[in-house]
Amino acid sequence: MTTKKIIEQILATHPEISREEILERLDNEKTKTGSFISDDVLLRMIAAEFGVEVSKEARTPTLSIRDLVPGLNDVTVVGRVVAVFPSKTFKANKSGKVASLLIADENSILRIVLWNDKTKVIDSGKVKVGQMTRFSHGYTKEGYSGRVELHLGDRSEIEINPKDVEAKDYPSISKFTTKIGEVSRTLKNRKVNVRGTVKKLFPVSTFERRDSSSGKVMRFIFADETGEIPVVVWNEKVDELEETLRKGVKLQLVNARAKKTINKGLEIHVNSQTYVEAITPTEEFLKIADLREGLKHVNVKGAIVSKPMLRNVKTLKGELAKLAVFEMRDEIGKIWVSAWRKHADTVSNLKVGDKVIIKNAYVKKGFGEQLEISTRSKTIITVLPQQ
Repeated sequence: MTTKKIIEQILATHPEISREEILERLDNEKTKTGSFISDDVLLRMIAAEFGVEVSKEARTPTLSIRDLVPGLNDVTVVGRVVAVFPSKTFKANKSGKVASLLIADENSILRIVLWNDKTKVIDSGKVKVGQMTRFSHGYTKEGYSGRVELHLGDRSEIEINPKDVEAKDYPSISKFTTKIGEVSRTLKNRKVNVRGTVKKLFPVSTFERRDSSSGKVMRFIFADETGEIPVVVWNEKVDELEETLRKGVKLQLVNARAKKTINKGLEIHVNSQTYVEAITPTEEFLKIADLREGLKHVNVKGAIVSKPMLRNVKTLKGELAKLAVFEMRDEIGKIWVSAWRKHADTVSNLKVGDKVIIKNAYVKKGFGEQLEISTRSKTIITVLPQQ
Protein backbone atom coordinates (compact mmCIF):
# COMPACT_ATOMS: atom_id res chain seq x y z
CA MET A 1 0.00 0.00 0.00
CA THR A 2 1.32 3.46 -0.92
CA THR A 3 1.81 6.27 1.58
CA LYS A 4 -1.09 8.14 -0.06
CA LYS A 5 -3.45 5.22 0.59
CA ILE A 6 -2.34 4.91 4.20
CA ILE A 7 -3.04 8.61 4.78
CA GLU A 8 -6.47 8.19 3.15
CA GLN A 9 -7.19 5.27 5.45
CA ILE A 10 -6.34 7.37 8.53
CA LEU A 11 -8.48 10.28 7.30
CA ALA A 12 -11.42 7.98 6.60
CA THR A 13 -11.39 6.69 10.17
CA HIS A 14 -10.57 10.05 11.82
CA PRO A 15 -12.21 12.87 9.81
CA GLU A 16 -11.38 15.30 12.62
CA ILE A 17 -7.69 15.00 11.67
CA SER A 18 -6.42 16.99 8.71
CA ARG A 19 -3.99 15.79 6.09
CA GLU A 20 -1.62 18.57 7.17
CA GLU A 21 -1.60 17.25 10.75
CA ILE A 22 -0.65 13.78 9.56
CA LEU A 23 2.12 15.14 7.35
CA GLU A 24 3.40 17.29 10.23
CA ARG A 25 3.40 14.21 12.47
CA LEU A 26 5.30 12.34 9.76
CA ASP A 27 7.94 15.10 9.58
CA ASN A 28 8.35 14.97 13.37
CA GLU A 29 8.86 11.20 13.30
CA LYS A 30 11.38 11.52 10.47
CA THR A 31 13.34 14.05 12.52
CA LYS A 32 13.19 11.82 15.60
CA THR A 33 14.48 8.78 13.70
CA GLY A 34 17.10 10.66 11.69
CA SER A 35 15.32 9.79 8.40
CA PHE A 36 16.64 6.22 8.66
CA ILE A 37 13.12 4.76 8.38
CA SER A 38 10.99 5.16 5.25
CA ASP A 39 7.84 7.29 5.10
CA ASP A 40 5.82 4.16 4.38
CA VAL A 41 6.98 2.47 7.61
CA LEU A 42 6.48 5.59 9.73
CA LEU A 43 2.95 6.16 8.40
CA ARG A 44 2.00 2.60 9.25
CA MET A 45 3.20 3.20 12.80
CA ILE A 46 1.23 6.47 12.99
CA ALA A 47 -1.89 4.68 11.70
CA ALA A 48 -1.56 2.07 14.45
CA GLU A 49 -1.26 4.79 17.11
CA PHE A 50 -4.55 6.30 15.88
CA GLY A 51 -6.14 2.89 16.25
CA VAL A 52 -6.56 2.44 12.53
CA GLU A 53 -6.74 -1.23 11.66
CA VAL A 54 -4.51 -1.50 8.63
CA SER A 55 -5.17 -4.09 5.97
CA LYS A 56 -2.89 -7.10 5.51
CA GLU A 57 -1.27 -5.27 2.67
CA ALA A 58 -0.36 -2.47 5.08
CA ARG A 59 0.44 -4.48 8.20
CA THR A 60 3.31 -3.27 10.32
CA PRO A 61 6.50 -4.28 8.49
CA THR A 62 9.50 -5.98 10.00
CA LEU A 63 12.31 -3.57 10.86
CA SER A 64 16.03 -4.24 10.87
CA ILE A 65 17.55 -4.04 14.36
CA ARG A 66 20.12 -1.47 13.24
CA ASP A 67 17.28 0.89 12.18
CA LEU A 68 15.67 1.00 15.62
CA VAL A 69 15.82 4.15 17.72
CA PRO A 70 14.18 4.94 21.10
CA GLY A 71 10.60 6.22 21.03
CA LEU A 72 9.09 4.02 18.30
CA ASN A 73 5.70 2.36 18.74
CA ASP A 74 4.04 -0.68 17.14
CA VAL A 75 7.41 -2.15 16.15
CA THR A 76 7.88 -5.63 14.66
CA VAL A 77 11.25 -7.40 14.51
CA VAL A 78 12.39 -10.91 13.63
CA GLY A 79 15.58 -12.59 14.81
CA ARG A 80 17.32 -15.71 16.04
CA VAL A 81 17.23 -16.10 19.82
CA VAL A 82 20.83 -16.08 21.09
CA ALA A 83 20.25 -15.76 24.86
CA VAL A 84 17.37 -16.28 27.29
CA PHE A 85 17.26 -14.88 30.84
CA PRO A 86 14.85 -16.11 33.55
CA SER A 87 11.96 -13.97 34.71
CA LYS A 88 12.04 -11.96 37.93
CA THR A 89 9.30 -10.52 40.13
CA PHE A 90 9.35 -6.89 41.20
CA LYS A 91 7.42 -4.62 43.54
CA ALA A 92 6.94 -0.95 42.81
CA ASN A 93 3.53 0.74 42.85
CA LYS A 94 2.26 -2.74 42.00
CA SER A 95 3.95 -6.11 41.67
CA GLY A 96 4.76 -7.74 38.36
CA LYS A 97 7.20 -9.88 36.41
CA VAL A 98 9.90 -9.05 33.87
CA ALA A 99 12.13 -11.23 31.71
CA SER A 100 14.46 -10.63 28.80
CA LEU A 101 16.21 -12.30 25.90
CA LEU A 102 18.60 -11.38 23.10
CA ILE A 103 17.95 -11.85 19.40
CA ALA A 104 20.17 -11.33 16.36
CA ASP A 105 19.43 -10.49 12.75
CA GLU A 106 21.99 -10.22 9.96
CA ASN A 107 23.39 -6.96 11.35
CA SER A 108 22.93 -6.56 15.09
CA ILE A 109 21.90 -7.94 18.47
CA LEU A 110 18.83 -6.59 20.31
CA ARG A 111 17.61 -6.96 23.90
CA ILE A 112 13.91 -7.82 24.17
CA VAL A 113 12.18 -7.03 27.49
CA LEU A 114 8.98 -8.94 28.30
CA TRP A 115 6.54 -7.68 30.92
CA ASN A 116 4.06 -9.59 33.10
CA ASP A 117 2.00 -12.14 31.08
CA LYS A 118 4.51 -12.04 28.20
CA THR A 119 7.08 -13.68 30.49
CA LYS A 120 5.12 -16.96 30.27
CA VAL A 121 6.89 -17.94 27.03
CA ILE A 122 10.17 -17.94 28.97
CA ASP A 123 8.83 -19.51 32.19
CA SER A 124 7.27 -22.34 30.16
CA GLY A 125 10.47 -22.96 28.18
CA LYS A 126 8.71 -22.33 24.86
CA VAL A 127 11.39 -19.87 23.72
CA LYS A 128 14.79 -21.51 23.31
CA VAL A 129 18.21 -20.39 22.10
CA GLY A 130 18.51 -20.91 18.34
CA GLN A 131 14.82 -20.46 17.50
CA MET A 132 13.55 -17.95 14.95
CA THR A 133 11.03 -15.64 16.62
CA ARG A 134 8.87 -12.68 15.56
CA PHE A 135 8.00 -9.96 18.09
CA SER A 136 5.13 -7.66 17.06
CA HIS A 137 3.53 -4.48 18.46
CA GLY A 138 6.39 -3.61 20.77
CA TYR A 139 7.84 -0.22 21.66
CA THR A 140 11.45 0.92 21.82
CA LYS A 141 13.26 2.53 24.76
CA GLU A 142 16.83 3.38 25.64
CA GLY A 143 18.16 0.80 28.10
CA TYR A 144 20.48 1.31 31.07
CA SER A 145 23.46 0.59 28.83
CA GLY A 146 22.43 3.38 26.44
CA ARG A 147 21.44 0.91 23.73
CA VAL A 148 17.95 0.65 22.26
CA GLU A 149 15.69 -2.13 23.56
CA LEU A 150 12.33 -3.50 22.42
CA HIS A 151 9.70 -3.82 25.14
CA LEU A 152 6.64 -6.09 24.92
CA GLY A 153 3.43 -5.24 26.76
CA ASP A 154 -0.19 -6.40 26.83
CA ARG A 155 -0.92 -5.93 23.11
CA SER A 156 2.38 -7.34 21.93
CA GLU A 157 2.59 -10.71 20.14
CA ILE A 158 5.27 -13.42 20.01
CA GLU A 159 5.46 -15.96 17.19
CA ILE A 160 7.98 -18.79 17.47
CA ASN A 161 9.45 -20.24 14.24
CA PRO A 162 7.25 -18.24 11.82
CA LYS A 163 6.57 -20.18 8.62
CA ASP A 164 7.39 -17.20 6.40
CA VAL A 165 10.89 -16.69 7.90
CA GLU A 166 13.96 -18.37 6.39
CA ALA A 167 16.30 -19.46 9.19
CA LYS A 168 19.28 -19.41 6.81
CA ASP A 169 18.93 -15.61 6.57
CA TYR A 170 19.70 -15.18 10.28
CA PRO A 171 23.16 -15.95 11.71
CA SER A 172 24.06 -17.76 14.91
CA ILE A 173 25.80 -15.95 17.79
CA SER A 174 29.16 -17.05 16.38
CA LYS A 175 28.94 -14.25 13.79
CA PHE A 176 29.07 -11.72 16.63
CA THR A 177 31.69 -13.54 18.71
CA THR A 178 35.03 -11.81 19.31
CA LYS A 179 38.24 -13.82 19.61
CA ILE A 180 39.92 -13.29 22.98
CA GLY A 181 43.06 -12.01 21.26
CA GLU A 182 40.93 -9.30 19.60
CA VAL A 183 39.42 -7.95 22.84
CA SER A 184 41.58 -4.83 22.73
CA ARG A 185 41.34 -1.42 24.34
CA THR A 186 38.97 -0.34 21.56
CA LEU A 187 36.37 -2.62 23.19
CA LYS A 188 36.83 -1.10 26.65
CA ASN A 189 33.47 -0.70 28.43
CA ARG A 190 31.70 -2.26 25.46
CA LYS A 191 29.58 -5.40 25.28
CA VAL A 192 31.40 -8.46 23.96
CA ASN A 193 30.54 -12.06 23.10
CA VAL A 194 33.40 -14.51 23.60
CA ARG A 195 33.88 -18.26 23.52
CA GLY A 196 36.67 -20.22 25.15
CA THR A 197 37.85 -22.63 27.83
CA VAL A 198 38.34 -22.13 31.57
CA LYS A 199 42.11 -22.38 32.01
CA LYS A 200 42.44 -21.52 35.71
CA LEU A 201 39.81 -21.07 38.41
CA PHE A 202 40.14 -19.02 41.63
CA PRO A 203 38.12 -19.41 44.88
CA VAL A 204 34.91 -17.44 45.41
CA SER A 205 35.22 -14.47 47.76
CA THR A 206 32.68 -12.20 49.44
CA PHE A 207 32.69 -8.43 49.92
CA GLU A 208 30.62 -5.86 51.76
CA ARG A 209 28.76 -3.15 49.86
CA ARG A 210 28.29 0.42 51.03
CA ASP A 211 24.77 -0.42 52.24
CA SER A 212 26.28 -3.20 54.44
CA SER A 213 24.83 -5.97 52.28
CA SER A 214 27.20 -8.69 51.08
CA GLY A 215 28.12 -9.68 47.56
CA LYS A 216 30.07 -12.43 45.81
CA VAL A 217 32.82 -12.37 43.22
CA MET A 218 34.56 -15.17 41.35
CA ARG A 219 37.48 -15.02 38.91
CA PHE A 220 38.86 -17.35 36.27
CA ILE A 221 41.24 -17.24 33.32
CA PHE A 222 39.50 -17.71 29.96
CA ALA A 223 41.40 -18.83 26.86
CA ASP A 224 40.97 -19.67 23.19
CA GLU A 225 43.48 -20.28 20.39
CA THR A 226 44.24 -16.52 20.13
CA GLY A 227 45.00 -15.70 23.78
CA GLU A 228 43.67 -15.55 27.32
CA ILE A 229 41.94 -12.97 29.52
CA PRO A 230 40.74 -12.72 33.16
CA VAL A 231 36.98 -13.01 33.74
CA VAL A 232 35.22 -11.54 36.78
CA VAL A 233 31.81 -12.98 37.76
CA TRP A 234 29.50 -11.03 40.08
CA ASN A 235 26.82 -11.90 42.64
CA GLU A 236 23.89 -14.02 41.36
CA LYS A 237 25.97 -15.23 38.42
CA VAL A 238 28.43 -16.68 40.95
CA ASP A 239 25.58 -18.76 42.43
CA GLU A 240 24.55 -19.84 38.93
CA LEU A 241 28.04 -20.96 37.86
CA GLU A 242 29.69 -22.06 41.10
CA GLU A 243 28.50 -25.67 40.93
CA THR A 244 29.31 -26.29 37.26
CA LEU A 245 32.40 -24.16 36.64
CA ARG A 246 35.69 -26.06 36.61
CA LYS A 247 38.98 -26.13 34.77
CA GLY A 248 38.62 -27.29 31.16
CA VAL A 249 34.94 -26.34 30.75
CA LYS A 250 34.10 -24.59 27.47
CA LEU A 251 31.78 -21.59 27.73
CA GLN A 252 29.97 -19.10 25.51
CA LEU A 253 29.64 -15.66 27.17
CA VAL A 254 27.00 -13.44 25.56
CA ASN A 255 26.53 -9.77 26.50
CA ALA A 256 29.55 -9.58 28.82
CA ARG A 257 31.55 -6.35 29.21
CA ALA A 258 35.24 -5.62 28.61
CA LYS A 259 36.70 -3.38 31.31
CA LYS A 260 40.08 -1.83 32.01
CA THR A 261 42.00 -3.16 35.03
CA ILE A 262 44.09 -1.18 37.54
CA ASN A 263 47.29 -2.17 35.72
CA LYS A 264 45.77 -0.94 32.43
CA GLY A 265 45.07 -4.41 31.12
CA LEU A 266 41.61 -5.72 30.20
CA GLU A 267 39.25 -8.18 31.81
CA ILE A 268 35.75 -9.42 31.03
CA HIS A 269 32.94 -8.84 33.54
CA VAL A 270 29.93 -11.17 33.84
CA ASN A 271 26.77 -10.01 35.64
CA SER A 272 23.01 -10.64 35.62
CA GLN A 273 22.76 -9.27 32.06
CA THR A 274 25.27 -11.84 30.73
CA TYR A 275 24.12 -15.14 29.27
CA VAL A 276 26.50 -18.02 30.02
CA GLU A 277 26.16 -21.28 28.12
CA ALA A 278 28.30 -24.37 28.59
CA ILE A 279 29.48 -25.81 25.27
CA THR A 280 29.05 -29.55 25.30
CA PRO A 281 32.19 -31.58 24.64
CA THR A 282 30.61 -33.03 21.51
CA GLU A 283 32.17 -31.82 18.29
CA GLU A 284 30.94 -28.44 17.13
CA PHE A 285 30.26 -27.90 13.44
CA LEU A 286 30.30 -24.36 12.08
CA LYS A 287 28.10 -23.11 9.27
CA ILE A 288 30.04 -22.03 6.19
CA ALA A 289 28.54 -18.52 6.35
CA ASP A 290 30.01 -18.11 9.86
CA LEU A 291 33.60 -18.95 8.86
CA ARG A 292 36.22 -16.19 9.20
CA GLU A 293 39.87 -15.82 8.33
CA GLY A 294 42.19 -17.20 11.00
CA LEU A 295 39.82 -19.76 12.53
CA LYS A 296 41.60 -22.97 13.53
CA HIS A 297 40.39 -26.48 14.42
CA VAL A 298 37.30 -25.94 12.26
CA ASN A 299 34.69 -28.67 11.69
CA VAL A 300 32.27 -28.35 8.76
CA LYS A 301 30.01 -30.63 6.76
CA GLY A 302 28.36 -30.21 3.38
CA ALA A 303 27.96 -31.36 -0.19
CA ILE A 304 30.44 -31.22 -3.07
CA VAL A 305 29.57 -28.50 -5.59
CA SER A 306 32.47 -28.96 -8.07
CA LYS A 307 34.53 -32.04 -8.91
CA PRO A 308 37.97 -31.84 -7.23
CA MET A 309 40.79 -30.56 -9.47
CA LEU A 310 43.98 -32.50 -8.71
CA ARG A 311 47.48 -31.15 -9.38
CA ASN A 312 51.05 -31.05 -8.03
CA VAL A 313 52.17 -27.79 -6.43
CA LYS A 314 55.64 -26.63 -5.37
CA THR A 315 55.49 -25.33 -1.78
CA LEU A 316 57.48 -22.46 -0.28
CA LYS A 317 59.93 -25.06 1.04
CA GLY A 318 60.54 -26.26 -2.52
CA GLU A 319 58.83 -29.63 -2.09
CA LEU A 320 56.30 -31.02 -4.57
CA ALA A 321 52.93 -31.73 -2.93
CA LYS A 322 49.56 -32.99 -4.14
CA LEU A 323 46.67 -30.53 -3.96
CA ALA A 324 42.99 -31.10 -4.69
CA VAL A 325 40.73 -28.04 -4.89
CA PHE A 326 36.93 -28.23 -4.80
CA GLU A 327 33.92 -26.23 -3.69
CA MET A 328 31.47 -27.40 -1.04
CA ARG A 329 28.23 -25.98 0.34
CA ASP A 330 25.88 -26.33 3.28
CA GLU A 331 22.38 -24.91 3.66
CA ILE A 332 23.54 -21.30 4.05
CA GLY A 333 26.84 -20.87 2.19
CA LYS A 334 29.60 -22.09 -0.14
CA ILE A 335 33.40 -22.16 0.19
CA TRP A 336 36.47 -23.53 -1.62
CA VAL A 337 38.50 -26.29 0.00
CA SER A 338 42.23 -26.98 -0.52
CA ALA A 339 42.99 -30.60 0.37
CA TRP A 340 46.75 -31.23 0.65
CA ARG A 341 48.86 -34.39 0.33
CA LYS A 342 47.05 -37.48 1.68
CA HIS A 343 43.79 -35.54 1.81
CA ALA A 344 44.09 -34.88 -1.93
CA ASP A 345 43.98 -38.64 -2.49
CA THR A 346 40.95 -38.96 -0.18
CA VAL A 347 38.85 -36.50 -2.21
CA SER A 348 40.24 -37.16 -5.70
CA ASN A 349 37.34 -39.41 -6.74
CA LEU A 350 34.52 -37.37 -5.22
CA LYS A 351 31.57 -36.46 -7.42
CA VAL A 352 29.23 -33.47 -7.35
CA GLY A 353 26.57 -34.14 -4.73
CA ASP A 354 28.75 -36.34 -2.51
CA LYS A 355 28.58 -35.34 1.16
CA VAL A 356 31.69 -34.94 3.30
CA ILE A 357 32.69 -34.06 6.86
CA ILE A 358 35.91 -32.09 7.38
CA LYS A 359 37.35 -31.91 10.91
CA ASN A 360 40.28 -29.94 12.35
CA ALA A 361 40.95 -27.74 9.31
CA TYR A 362 41.64 -24.00 9.28
CA VAL A 363 40.35 -20.96 7.37
CA LYS A 364 42.52 -18.57 5.35
CA LYS A 365 42.32 -16.24 2.38
CA GLY A 366 43.18 -17.89 -0.91
CA PHE A 367 43.03 -16.96 -4.58
CA GLY A 368 41.29 -13.64 -5.20
CA GLU A 369 41.24 -12.91 -1.43
CA GLN A 370 38.37 -15.38 -1.05
CA LEU A 371 38.05 -17.42 2.13
CA GLU A 372 38.95 -21.08 1.83
CA ILE A 373 39.24 -24.10 4.07
CA SER A 374 42.71 -25.65 4.08
CA THR A 375 43.71 -29.03 5.50
CA ARG A 376 46.60 -29.82 7.84
CA SER A 377 48.24 -33.10 8.79
CA LYS A 378 45.71 -33.73 11.60
CA THR A 379 42.70 -32.91 9.44
CA ILE A 380 40.19 -35.73 8.97
CA ILE A 381 37.99 -35.91 5.85
CA THR A 382 35.15 -38.41 5.90
CA VAL A 383 33.04 -39.21 2.84
CA LEU A 384 29.48 -40.00 3.92
CA PRO A 385 27.74 -43.01 2.35
CA GLN A 386 25.04 -42.33 -0.23
CA GLN A 387 21.55 -42.59 1.21
